[in-house]
Amino acid sequence: MFRLSIVTPEKVFYEADIKSLVVPGTEGYLGVLSNHAPLITALKPGRIEFRDANDKVNIMAVSGGFLEVSNNIATILADAVELADEIDIERAQQAYEREKKRLVSAGSGETDIDLPSVRAALERAKNRIRVYKETH
Repeated sequence: MFRLSIVTPEKVFYEADIKSLVVPGTEGYLGVLSNHAPLITALKPGRIEFRDANDKVNIMAVSGGFLEVSNNIATILADAVELADEIDIERAQQAYEREKKRLVSAGSGETDIDLPSVRAALERAKNRIRVYKETH
């Protein structure tokens, strides 16, 4: 067992001892077990999955952030994180459609659109939809 802390800018989202952790690193998904070697990596939008002390599998959508592992403590500093069971699929689909329209507008010459932020918002919405569909 090792300690997991998931922290967002707003709050400590989760903190407890767990058995295993899988996160979306920038080079692909990576797993963490107790006594893992020290590690710091960026996280991309994707799915966090961990097995808690009672062997319950917990799944969350993460929008990005960082993971640090050291001395049997895994700390995730997340831009945003949401339990798969709490994803509002209609809101996620609306966000996806809205950002897709903004991307099309940018492609047609509209210059006041921040293309990197539109692409990031589109990726976050796609991730929330994907995690929801994988768990429902």
